[in-house]
Amino acid sequence: MKLIRHARTRRFLPFAALLPAAALLSAGPVAASESGGGGGDAPGGGKPTVVLVHGAWADASGWNQVVRDLQAQGYPVVATANPLRSLSGDADHLATRLKTIKGPIVLVGHSYGGAVITNAAAGNPNVKSLVYIAAFAPDKGEATLQLAAKYPGSRLTDDPKAPVPTALDAVPLGGGPTDVDLYIKPDKFSDVFLSDRLPADRANALAVSQRPATAVTGSEPTEAVAWKTIPSWYLVATDDRTIGTDNLRFMAERAGSTTVEVDAPHAVLETDPEAVTDLILRAAHGSRPSLARTGAEQAAMLGGTAALAVAGGTVLVLHARRSRSRA
Repeated sequence: MKLIRHARTRRFLPFAALLPAAALLSAGPVAASESGGGGGDAPGGGKPTVVLVHGAWADASGWNQVVRDLQAQGYPVVATANPLRSLSGDADHLATRLKTIKGPIVLVGHSYGGAVITNAAAGNPNVKSLVYIAAFAPDKGEATLQLAAKYPGSRLTDDPKAPVPTALDAVPLGGGPTDVDLYIKPDKFSDVFLSDRLPADRANALAVSQRPATAVTGSEPTEAVAWKTIPSWYLVATDDRTIGTDNLRFMAERAGSTTVEVDAPHAVLETDPEAVTDLILRAAHGSRPSLARTGAEQAAMLGGTAALAVAGGTVLVLHARRSRSRA
């Protein structure tokens, strides 16, 4: 995994280097937190709870290796079930679940799960970090299928005018024209979801056990946008054939996310779980207010840092002049 950019700089060690020794010492715990010791810990020494939200055509078992790795490092984890019935309903379901969790939360979404966390986290002060894993990060009014069609790369359809994306099967649930479940066609699953990165037997097993999403999950517009107020981290899969790699890059840059790129398919949870875990840990260690500020908070901190640097430099100059005058 390669760290490629910090679109909104959230770590302030380069600025701390400008401070005189006295200012660094006075910074105390903030400066010490840059060493990685206890970053992201909740008050009292606990770790934030990591909540994992799967997307369409998958289920919570896709997080299994990530869960084991996080638990091995002492993190409480919730791999929640995403109903995949509607964006508004799924977001409400998750928002209710989040309210039952005490303390800070690192909220992680894969694929369509990214749209769900974007809506569900808005207004929840316990959610300190958002992590998008090859995921949708929509703005207000945007739908997921709309975003997947913004730039080329998605193989969900080869006919933009088709009423149902051509890589999907529509299974009726009732009498309405949109009352259908959508599945990736079995013969398309390995290509579209996995970029043919897994052995055929494992890919086939995932294809037949996929959980469908209703049509409305791809067409319902986003109402709330948590990434505008909560720091975010983003994993771009460079061989994503479901959302499309260029669409992932667009959303990551727009959200100002700290972004990494991984040579992986859309289902990066299945092929590169260690890269997923690594990014989640980065977000967990950066979830404290001292390390994850946006907008006015960040500007104020940078301004304060600059003021300390100027003040410290002035003290040193005055001290030098007084020493020379005494000499």
